[in-house]
Amino acid sequence: MVCQEPHPERYDLGGAKVFRPNVGGLLPVFVLDRYEGLEAKLLQDFTHAERARYVALNATALCALVPADLVFANHVLPGAAVGYASGMPFVVKAHGSELEYSMRGNEELASWGRECLELAEAVFVGSAHIRNVLEDVVGHVERVHEVPPGVDVEEFRPSRSRDESLARLLEEARADAANPANASERQPDDGNAARLEEFFATDEPTVVYFGKLLHNKGVHVLLEALRSVDARAVIVGFGDYRQELELIAPPGTLFTGPLEHRHLVHLLTLADVTVVPSIFPEAFGMVAAEAAAAGSPPLVARHSGLAEIAEGLEAEYPPEHRHLASFANGDAGDLAAKLSELLALPTETRAELGAAARRAAVARWSWTSVAARLLAPIERD
Repeated sequence: MVCQEPHPERYDLGGAKVFRPNVGGLLPVFVLDRYEGLEAKLLQDFTHAERARYVALNATALCALVPADLVFANHVLPGAAVGYASGMPFVVKAHGSELEYSMRGNEELASWGRECLELAEAVFVGSAHIRNVLEDVVGHVERVHEVPPGVDVEEFRPSRSRDESLARLLEEARADAANPANASERQPDDGNAARLEEFFATDEPTVVYFGKLLHNKGVHVLLEALRSVDARAVIVGFGDYRQELELIAPPGTLFTGPLEHRHLVHLLTLADVTVVPSIFPEAFGMVAAEAAAAGSPPLVARHSGLAEIAEGLEAEYPPEHRHLASFANGDAGDLAAKLSELLALPTETRAELGAAARRAAVARWSWTSVAARLLAPIERD
């Protein structure tokens, strides 16, 4: 795996070796953020010389790792350009991030991406929505295959009991590093263990959101909806919109900062509903797929890649409850009505919806099913 992750030991990479090439300290990104040891710069703001240097440095690193049967390049740009420059057979995974934030409306980048994709063995997109975005931005592309991102359905799975889930969540929270005054927004809030223990001391209807705390993620829509719903909420994540969200959050809302999978696998099993309220197009709905695998019924805004998640859930839900998989984009009233209806269902019925959501995740978004779909076009060739 060739990447710029400075701490690969923190992740389960299945035994893959990691190589971090020297890229000269400059990292092309689609949304500005902070990266350890690197200067982030928007791809569209790179000069020709900076782009060429970044591609050459990465392609050289790939060539040093031969022999290889195939290069799996992430992102149309600069990933496909690196794959092409390596001289090896390559496939490309296209994402909404580069297409929407850097390439759309930039004919130079769109043309560069189109030329590179023409030489790829295959192009993968995570949803029909991204297939349409890809074609809209770069024009018609051959050999495109829709394969959603995968979820570890063994890690995200229903719990045997509420007490067990809570005990394990608190155990993980107690293992968090200290974060005095929450100085690091990328670490869990300090004192989460005590706050979570107090929050879950009573068993009340609970709604969970986890993801970035940005305006585009629509968390404000959820908080508005909750004002007319008899439920409390746990809001997980970090971002520059957090302070504003805390000001408008109704009573009974707990902000935790970002949590890792080791926390989320237990938190989700304590959630009656997991809401994905994004108001901006999403390539897929990984949050919803993970919640579904954990048996927490997702309620998603019905648009873009999230609509495809809703359709997968609806295929498993009984007809009378299919409308409870989604709500109208940006409509706090519709979200409040759907939340109230979901939470008013008998406990057994809600458990049945959770089981149906997990069936959808296992059948459509598990790593096993996704891996088979990724390999199929390559093996045929």
